[in-house]
Amino acid sequence: MYDRVLKRMRDKVRSPEFVMTLHADEEMDADGVTIFDVENCILSGRITERQKDVRTGESKYRIRGRTLAGRSIEVIGKIGPTGKLVIITVYLIQSKQGKSS
Repeated sequence: MYDRVLKRMRDKVRSPEFVMTLHADEEMDADGVTIFDVENCILSGRITERQKDVRTGESKYRIRGRTLAGRSIEVIGKIGPTGKLVIITVYLIQSKQGKSS
């Protein structure tokens, strides 16, 4: 459904033309996630949802994929006004048993 957007995001990762917010960086540290895990999620994952910011009308996208170790992860990102991919936040998906899947 969002194939063109995902392709553009993947191109930005390969370039590399992306930036991390401080929030995303802090969340990565808290979960033990590396930049390589984030890249892997975007390069091999899929967009599961588009969200619209109520104030700005900007679209951001929820990308679900896997870390290099195979854990489920989500990345929230958007194409910013400068044309770069902005990684807004990153988090591991917890399974029902309380462990990341």
